[in-house]
Amino acid sequence: MIPDLNPLLLFFASVFTSNILLSNFLGMCSFISISRDFKSSNGLGMAVTLVMTITTVLNWIVEKYIIVPFGLEYLRYIIYIIVIAAIVQILEMIIDRISPNLYISLGIFLPLITVNCAILGVALFMQLRNYSLIQSAFFGFGSGIGWWLAIVLLAAIRLKVDKAPVPAPLKGVGITLITIGIMAMAFIGFAGMINVQ
Repeated sequence: MIPDLNPLLLFFASVFTSNILLSNFLGMCSFISISRDFKSSNGLGMAVTLVMTITTVLNWIVEKYIIVPFGLEYLRYIIYIIVIAAIVQILEMIIDRISPNLYISLGIFLPLITVNCAILGVALFMQLRNYSLIQSAFFGFGSGIGWWLAIVLLAAIRLKVDKAPVPAPLKGVGITLITIGIMAMAFIGFAGMINVQ
């Protein structure tokens, strides 16, 4: 365990210097696809944050009270994915009831949160680093906020870049990947201030 690691420090590190998306490049598929529209990016970012926070805490509980005591370590990945899928299914039903427009705009990417490697990656990092329950909760929430911040920033930048005179060969995916690279360097630039690895 890492008892001396302050949960607030862990939170800020997971948002900035150890951003799950921009330093580990997990969850890139929906990040690039959905970031064309600001409203959809914001909705997906909030959904990913909610799922990441809840599933990290639940997977910690499952790890400590079911997987380890019953010797089910060989089923860890499958159990984590089942927990994630259940939470996503519940969230999908709630979003469909509360905001049908958001549900339609997220389309296939809402159920695909289940297989978003960022969410599984956070659960695995939590287990590998042997975080406590409080540390896991802050890490999951911070990683979700970091993912949401990155997708919203990319959506805002893409809105501006669409109106800019970008050379024809760089339009579309080219300028998007360059933008993501610059964003990653900017976030990692905080490494001198906060670093948790």
